[in-house]
Amino acid sequence: MDVQAVFNKYYQPGTPLYQSVWSHSRLVAEKALQLAKAHPELNLDLDFVYEAAMLHDIGVFLTHAPSIYCMGDKPYICHGILGAELMRADGYPRHALVCERHTGTGLTVDDIIAQNLPLPHRDLCPVTLEEKLVCLADKFYSKSNPDREKPLDKVRQSVARYSEDSLRRFDEMAKLFL
Repeated sequence: MDVQAVFNKYYQPGTPLYQSVWSHSRLVAEKALQLAKAHPELNLDLDFVYEAAMLHDIGVFLTHAPSIYCMGDKPYICHGILGAELMRADGYPRHALVCERHTGTGLTVDDIIAQNLPLPHRDLCPVTLEEKLVCLADKFYSKSNPDREKPLDKVRQSVARYSEDSLRRFDEMAKLFL
């Protein structure tokens, strides 16, 4: 896979949106690879980890989030599902799963129904080790402050705002990789 070519298919190089999403994705990929290399016993697919981390937010341009230069018409919460659709259409079903399962610490069908989210009524939680790793690494960076890694305590506080379940899922991923 040529990650740059896939990215350039959907984002115009040189634009603020391109810079925002590419920079964020690069930091997530670097963090994910750093953690993967610290755990050779897990036998993670490093090429896939890199590709998936670089493309996990590929669908964000279709959402409406002006503060990060996204001028689409869909709610931001849908960016994972939208990215998954793009990845499946491009022939990357495994990457699609990372896209749709990285939001928060994953979303259960109960979360989706309880919060009335505009998402399919099915579990969207990371399953494989690679999916969990990209999901975890993503929590340490935001697109609004892309150059600053959040400290672990701040990430935990942020995740805990959503639910105890969300924090539990985060802590399980952290136990695997941190």
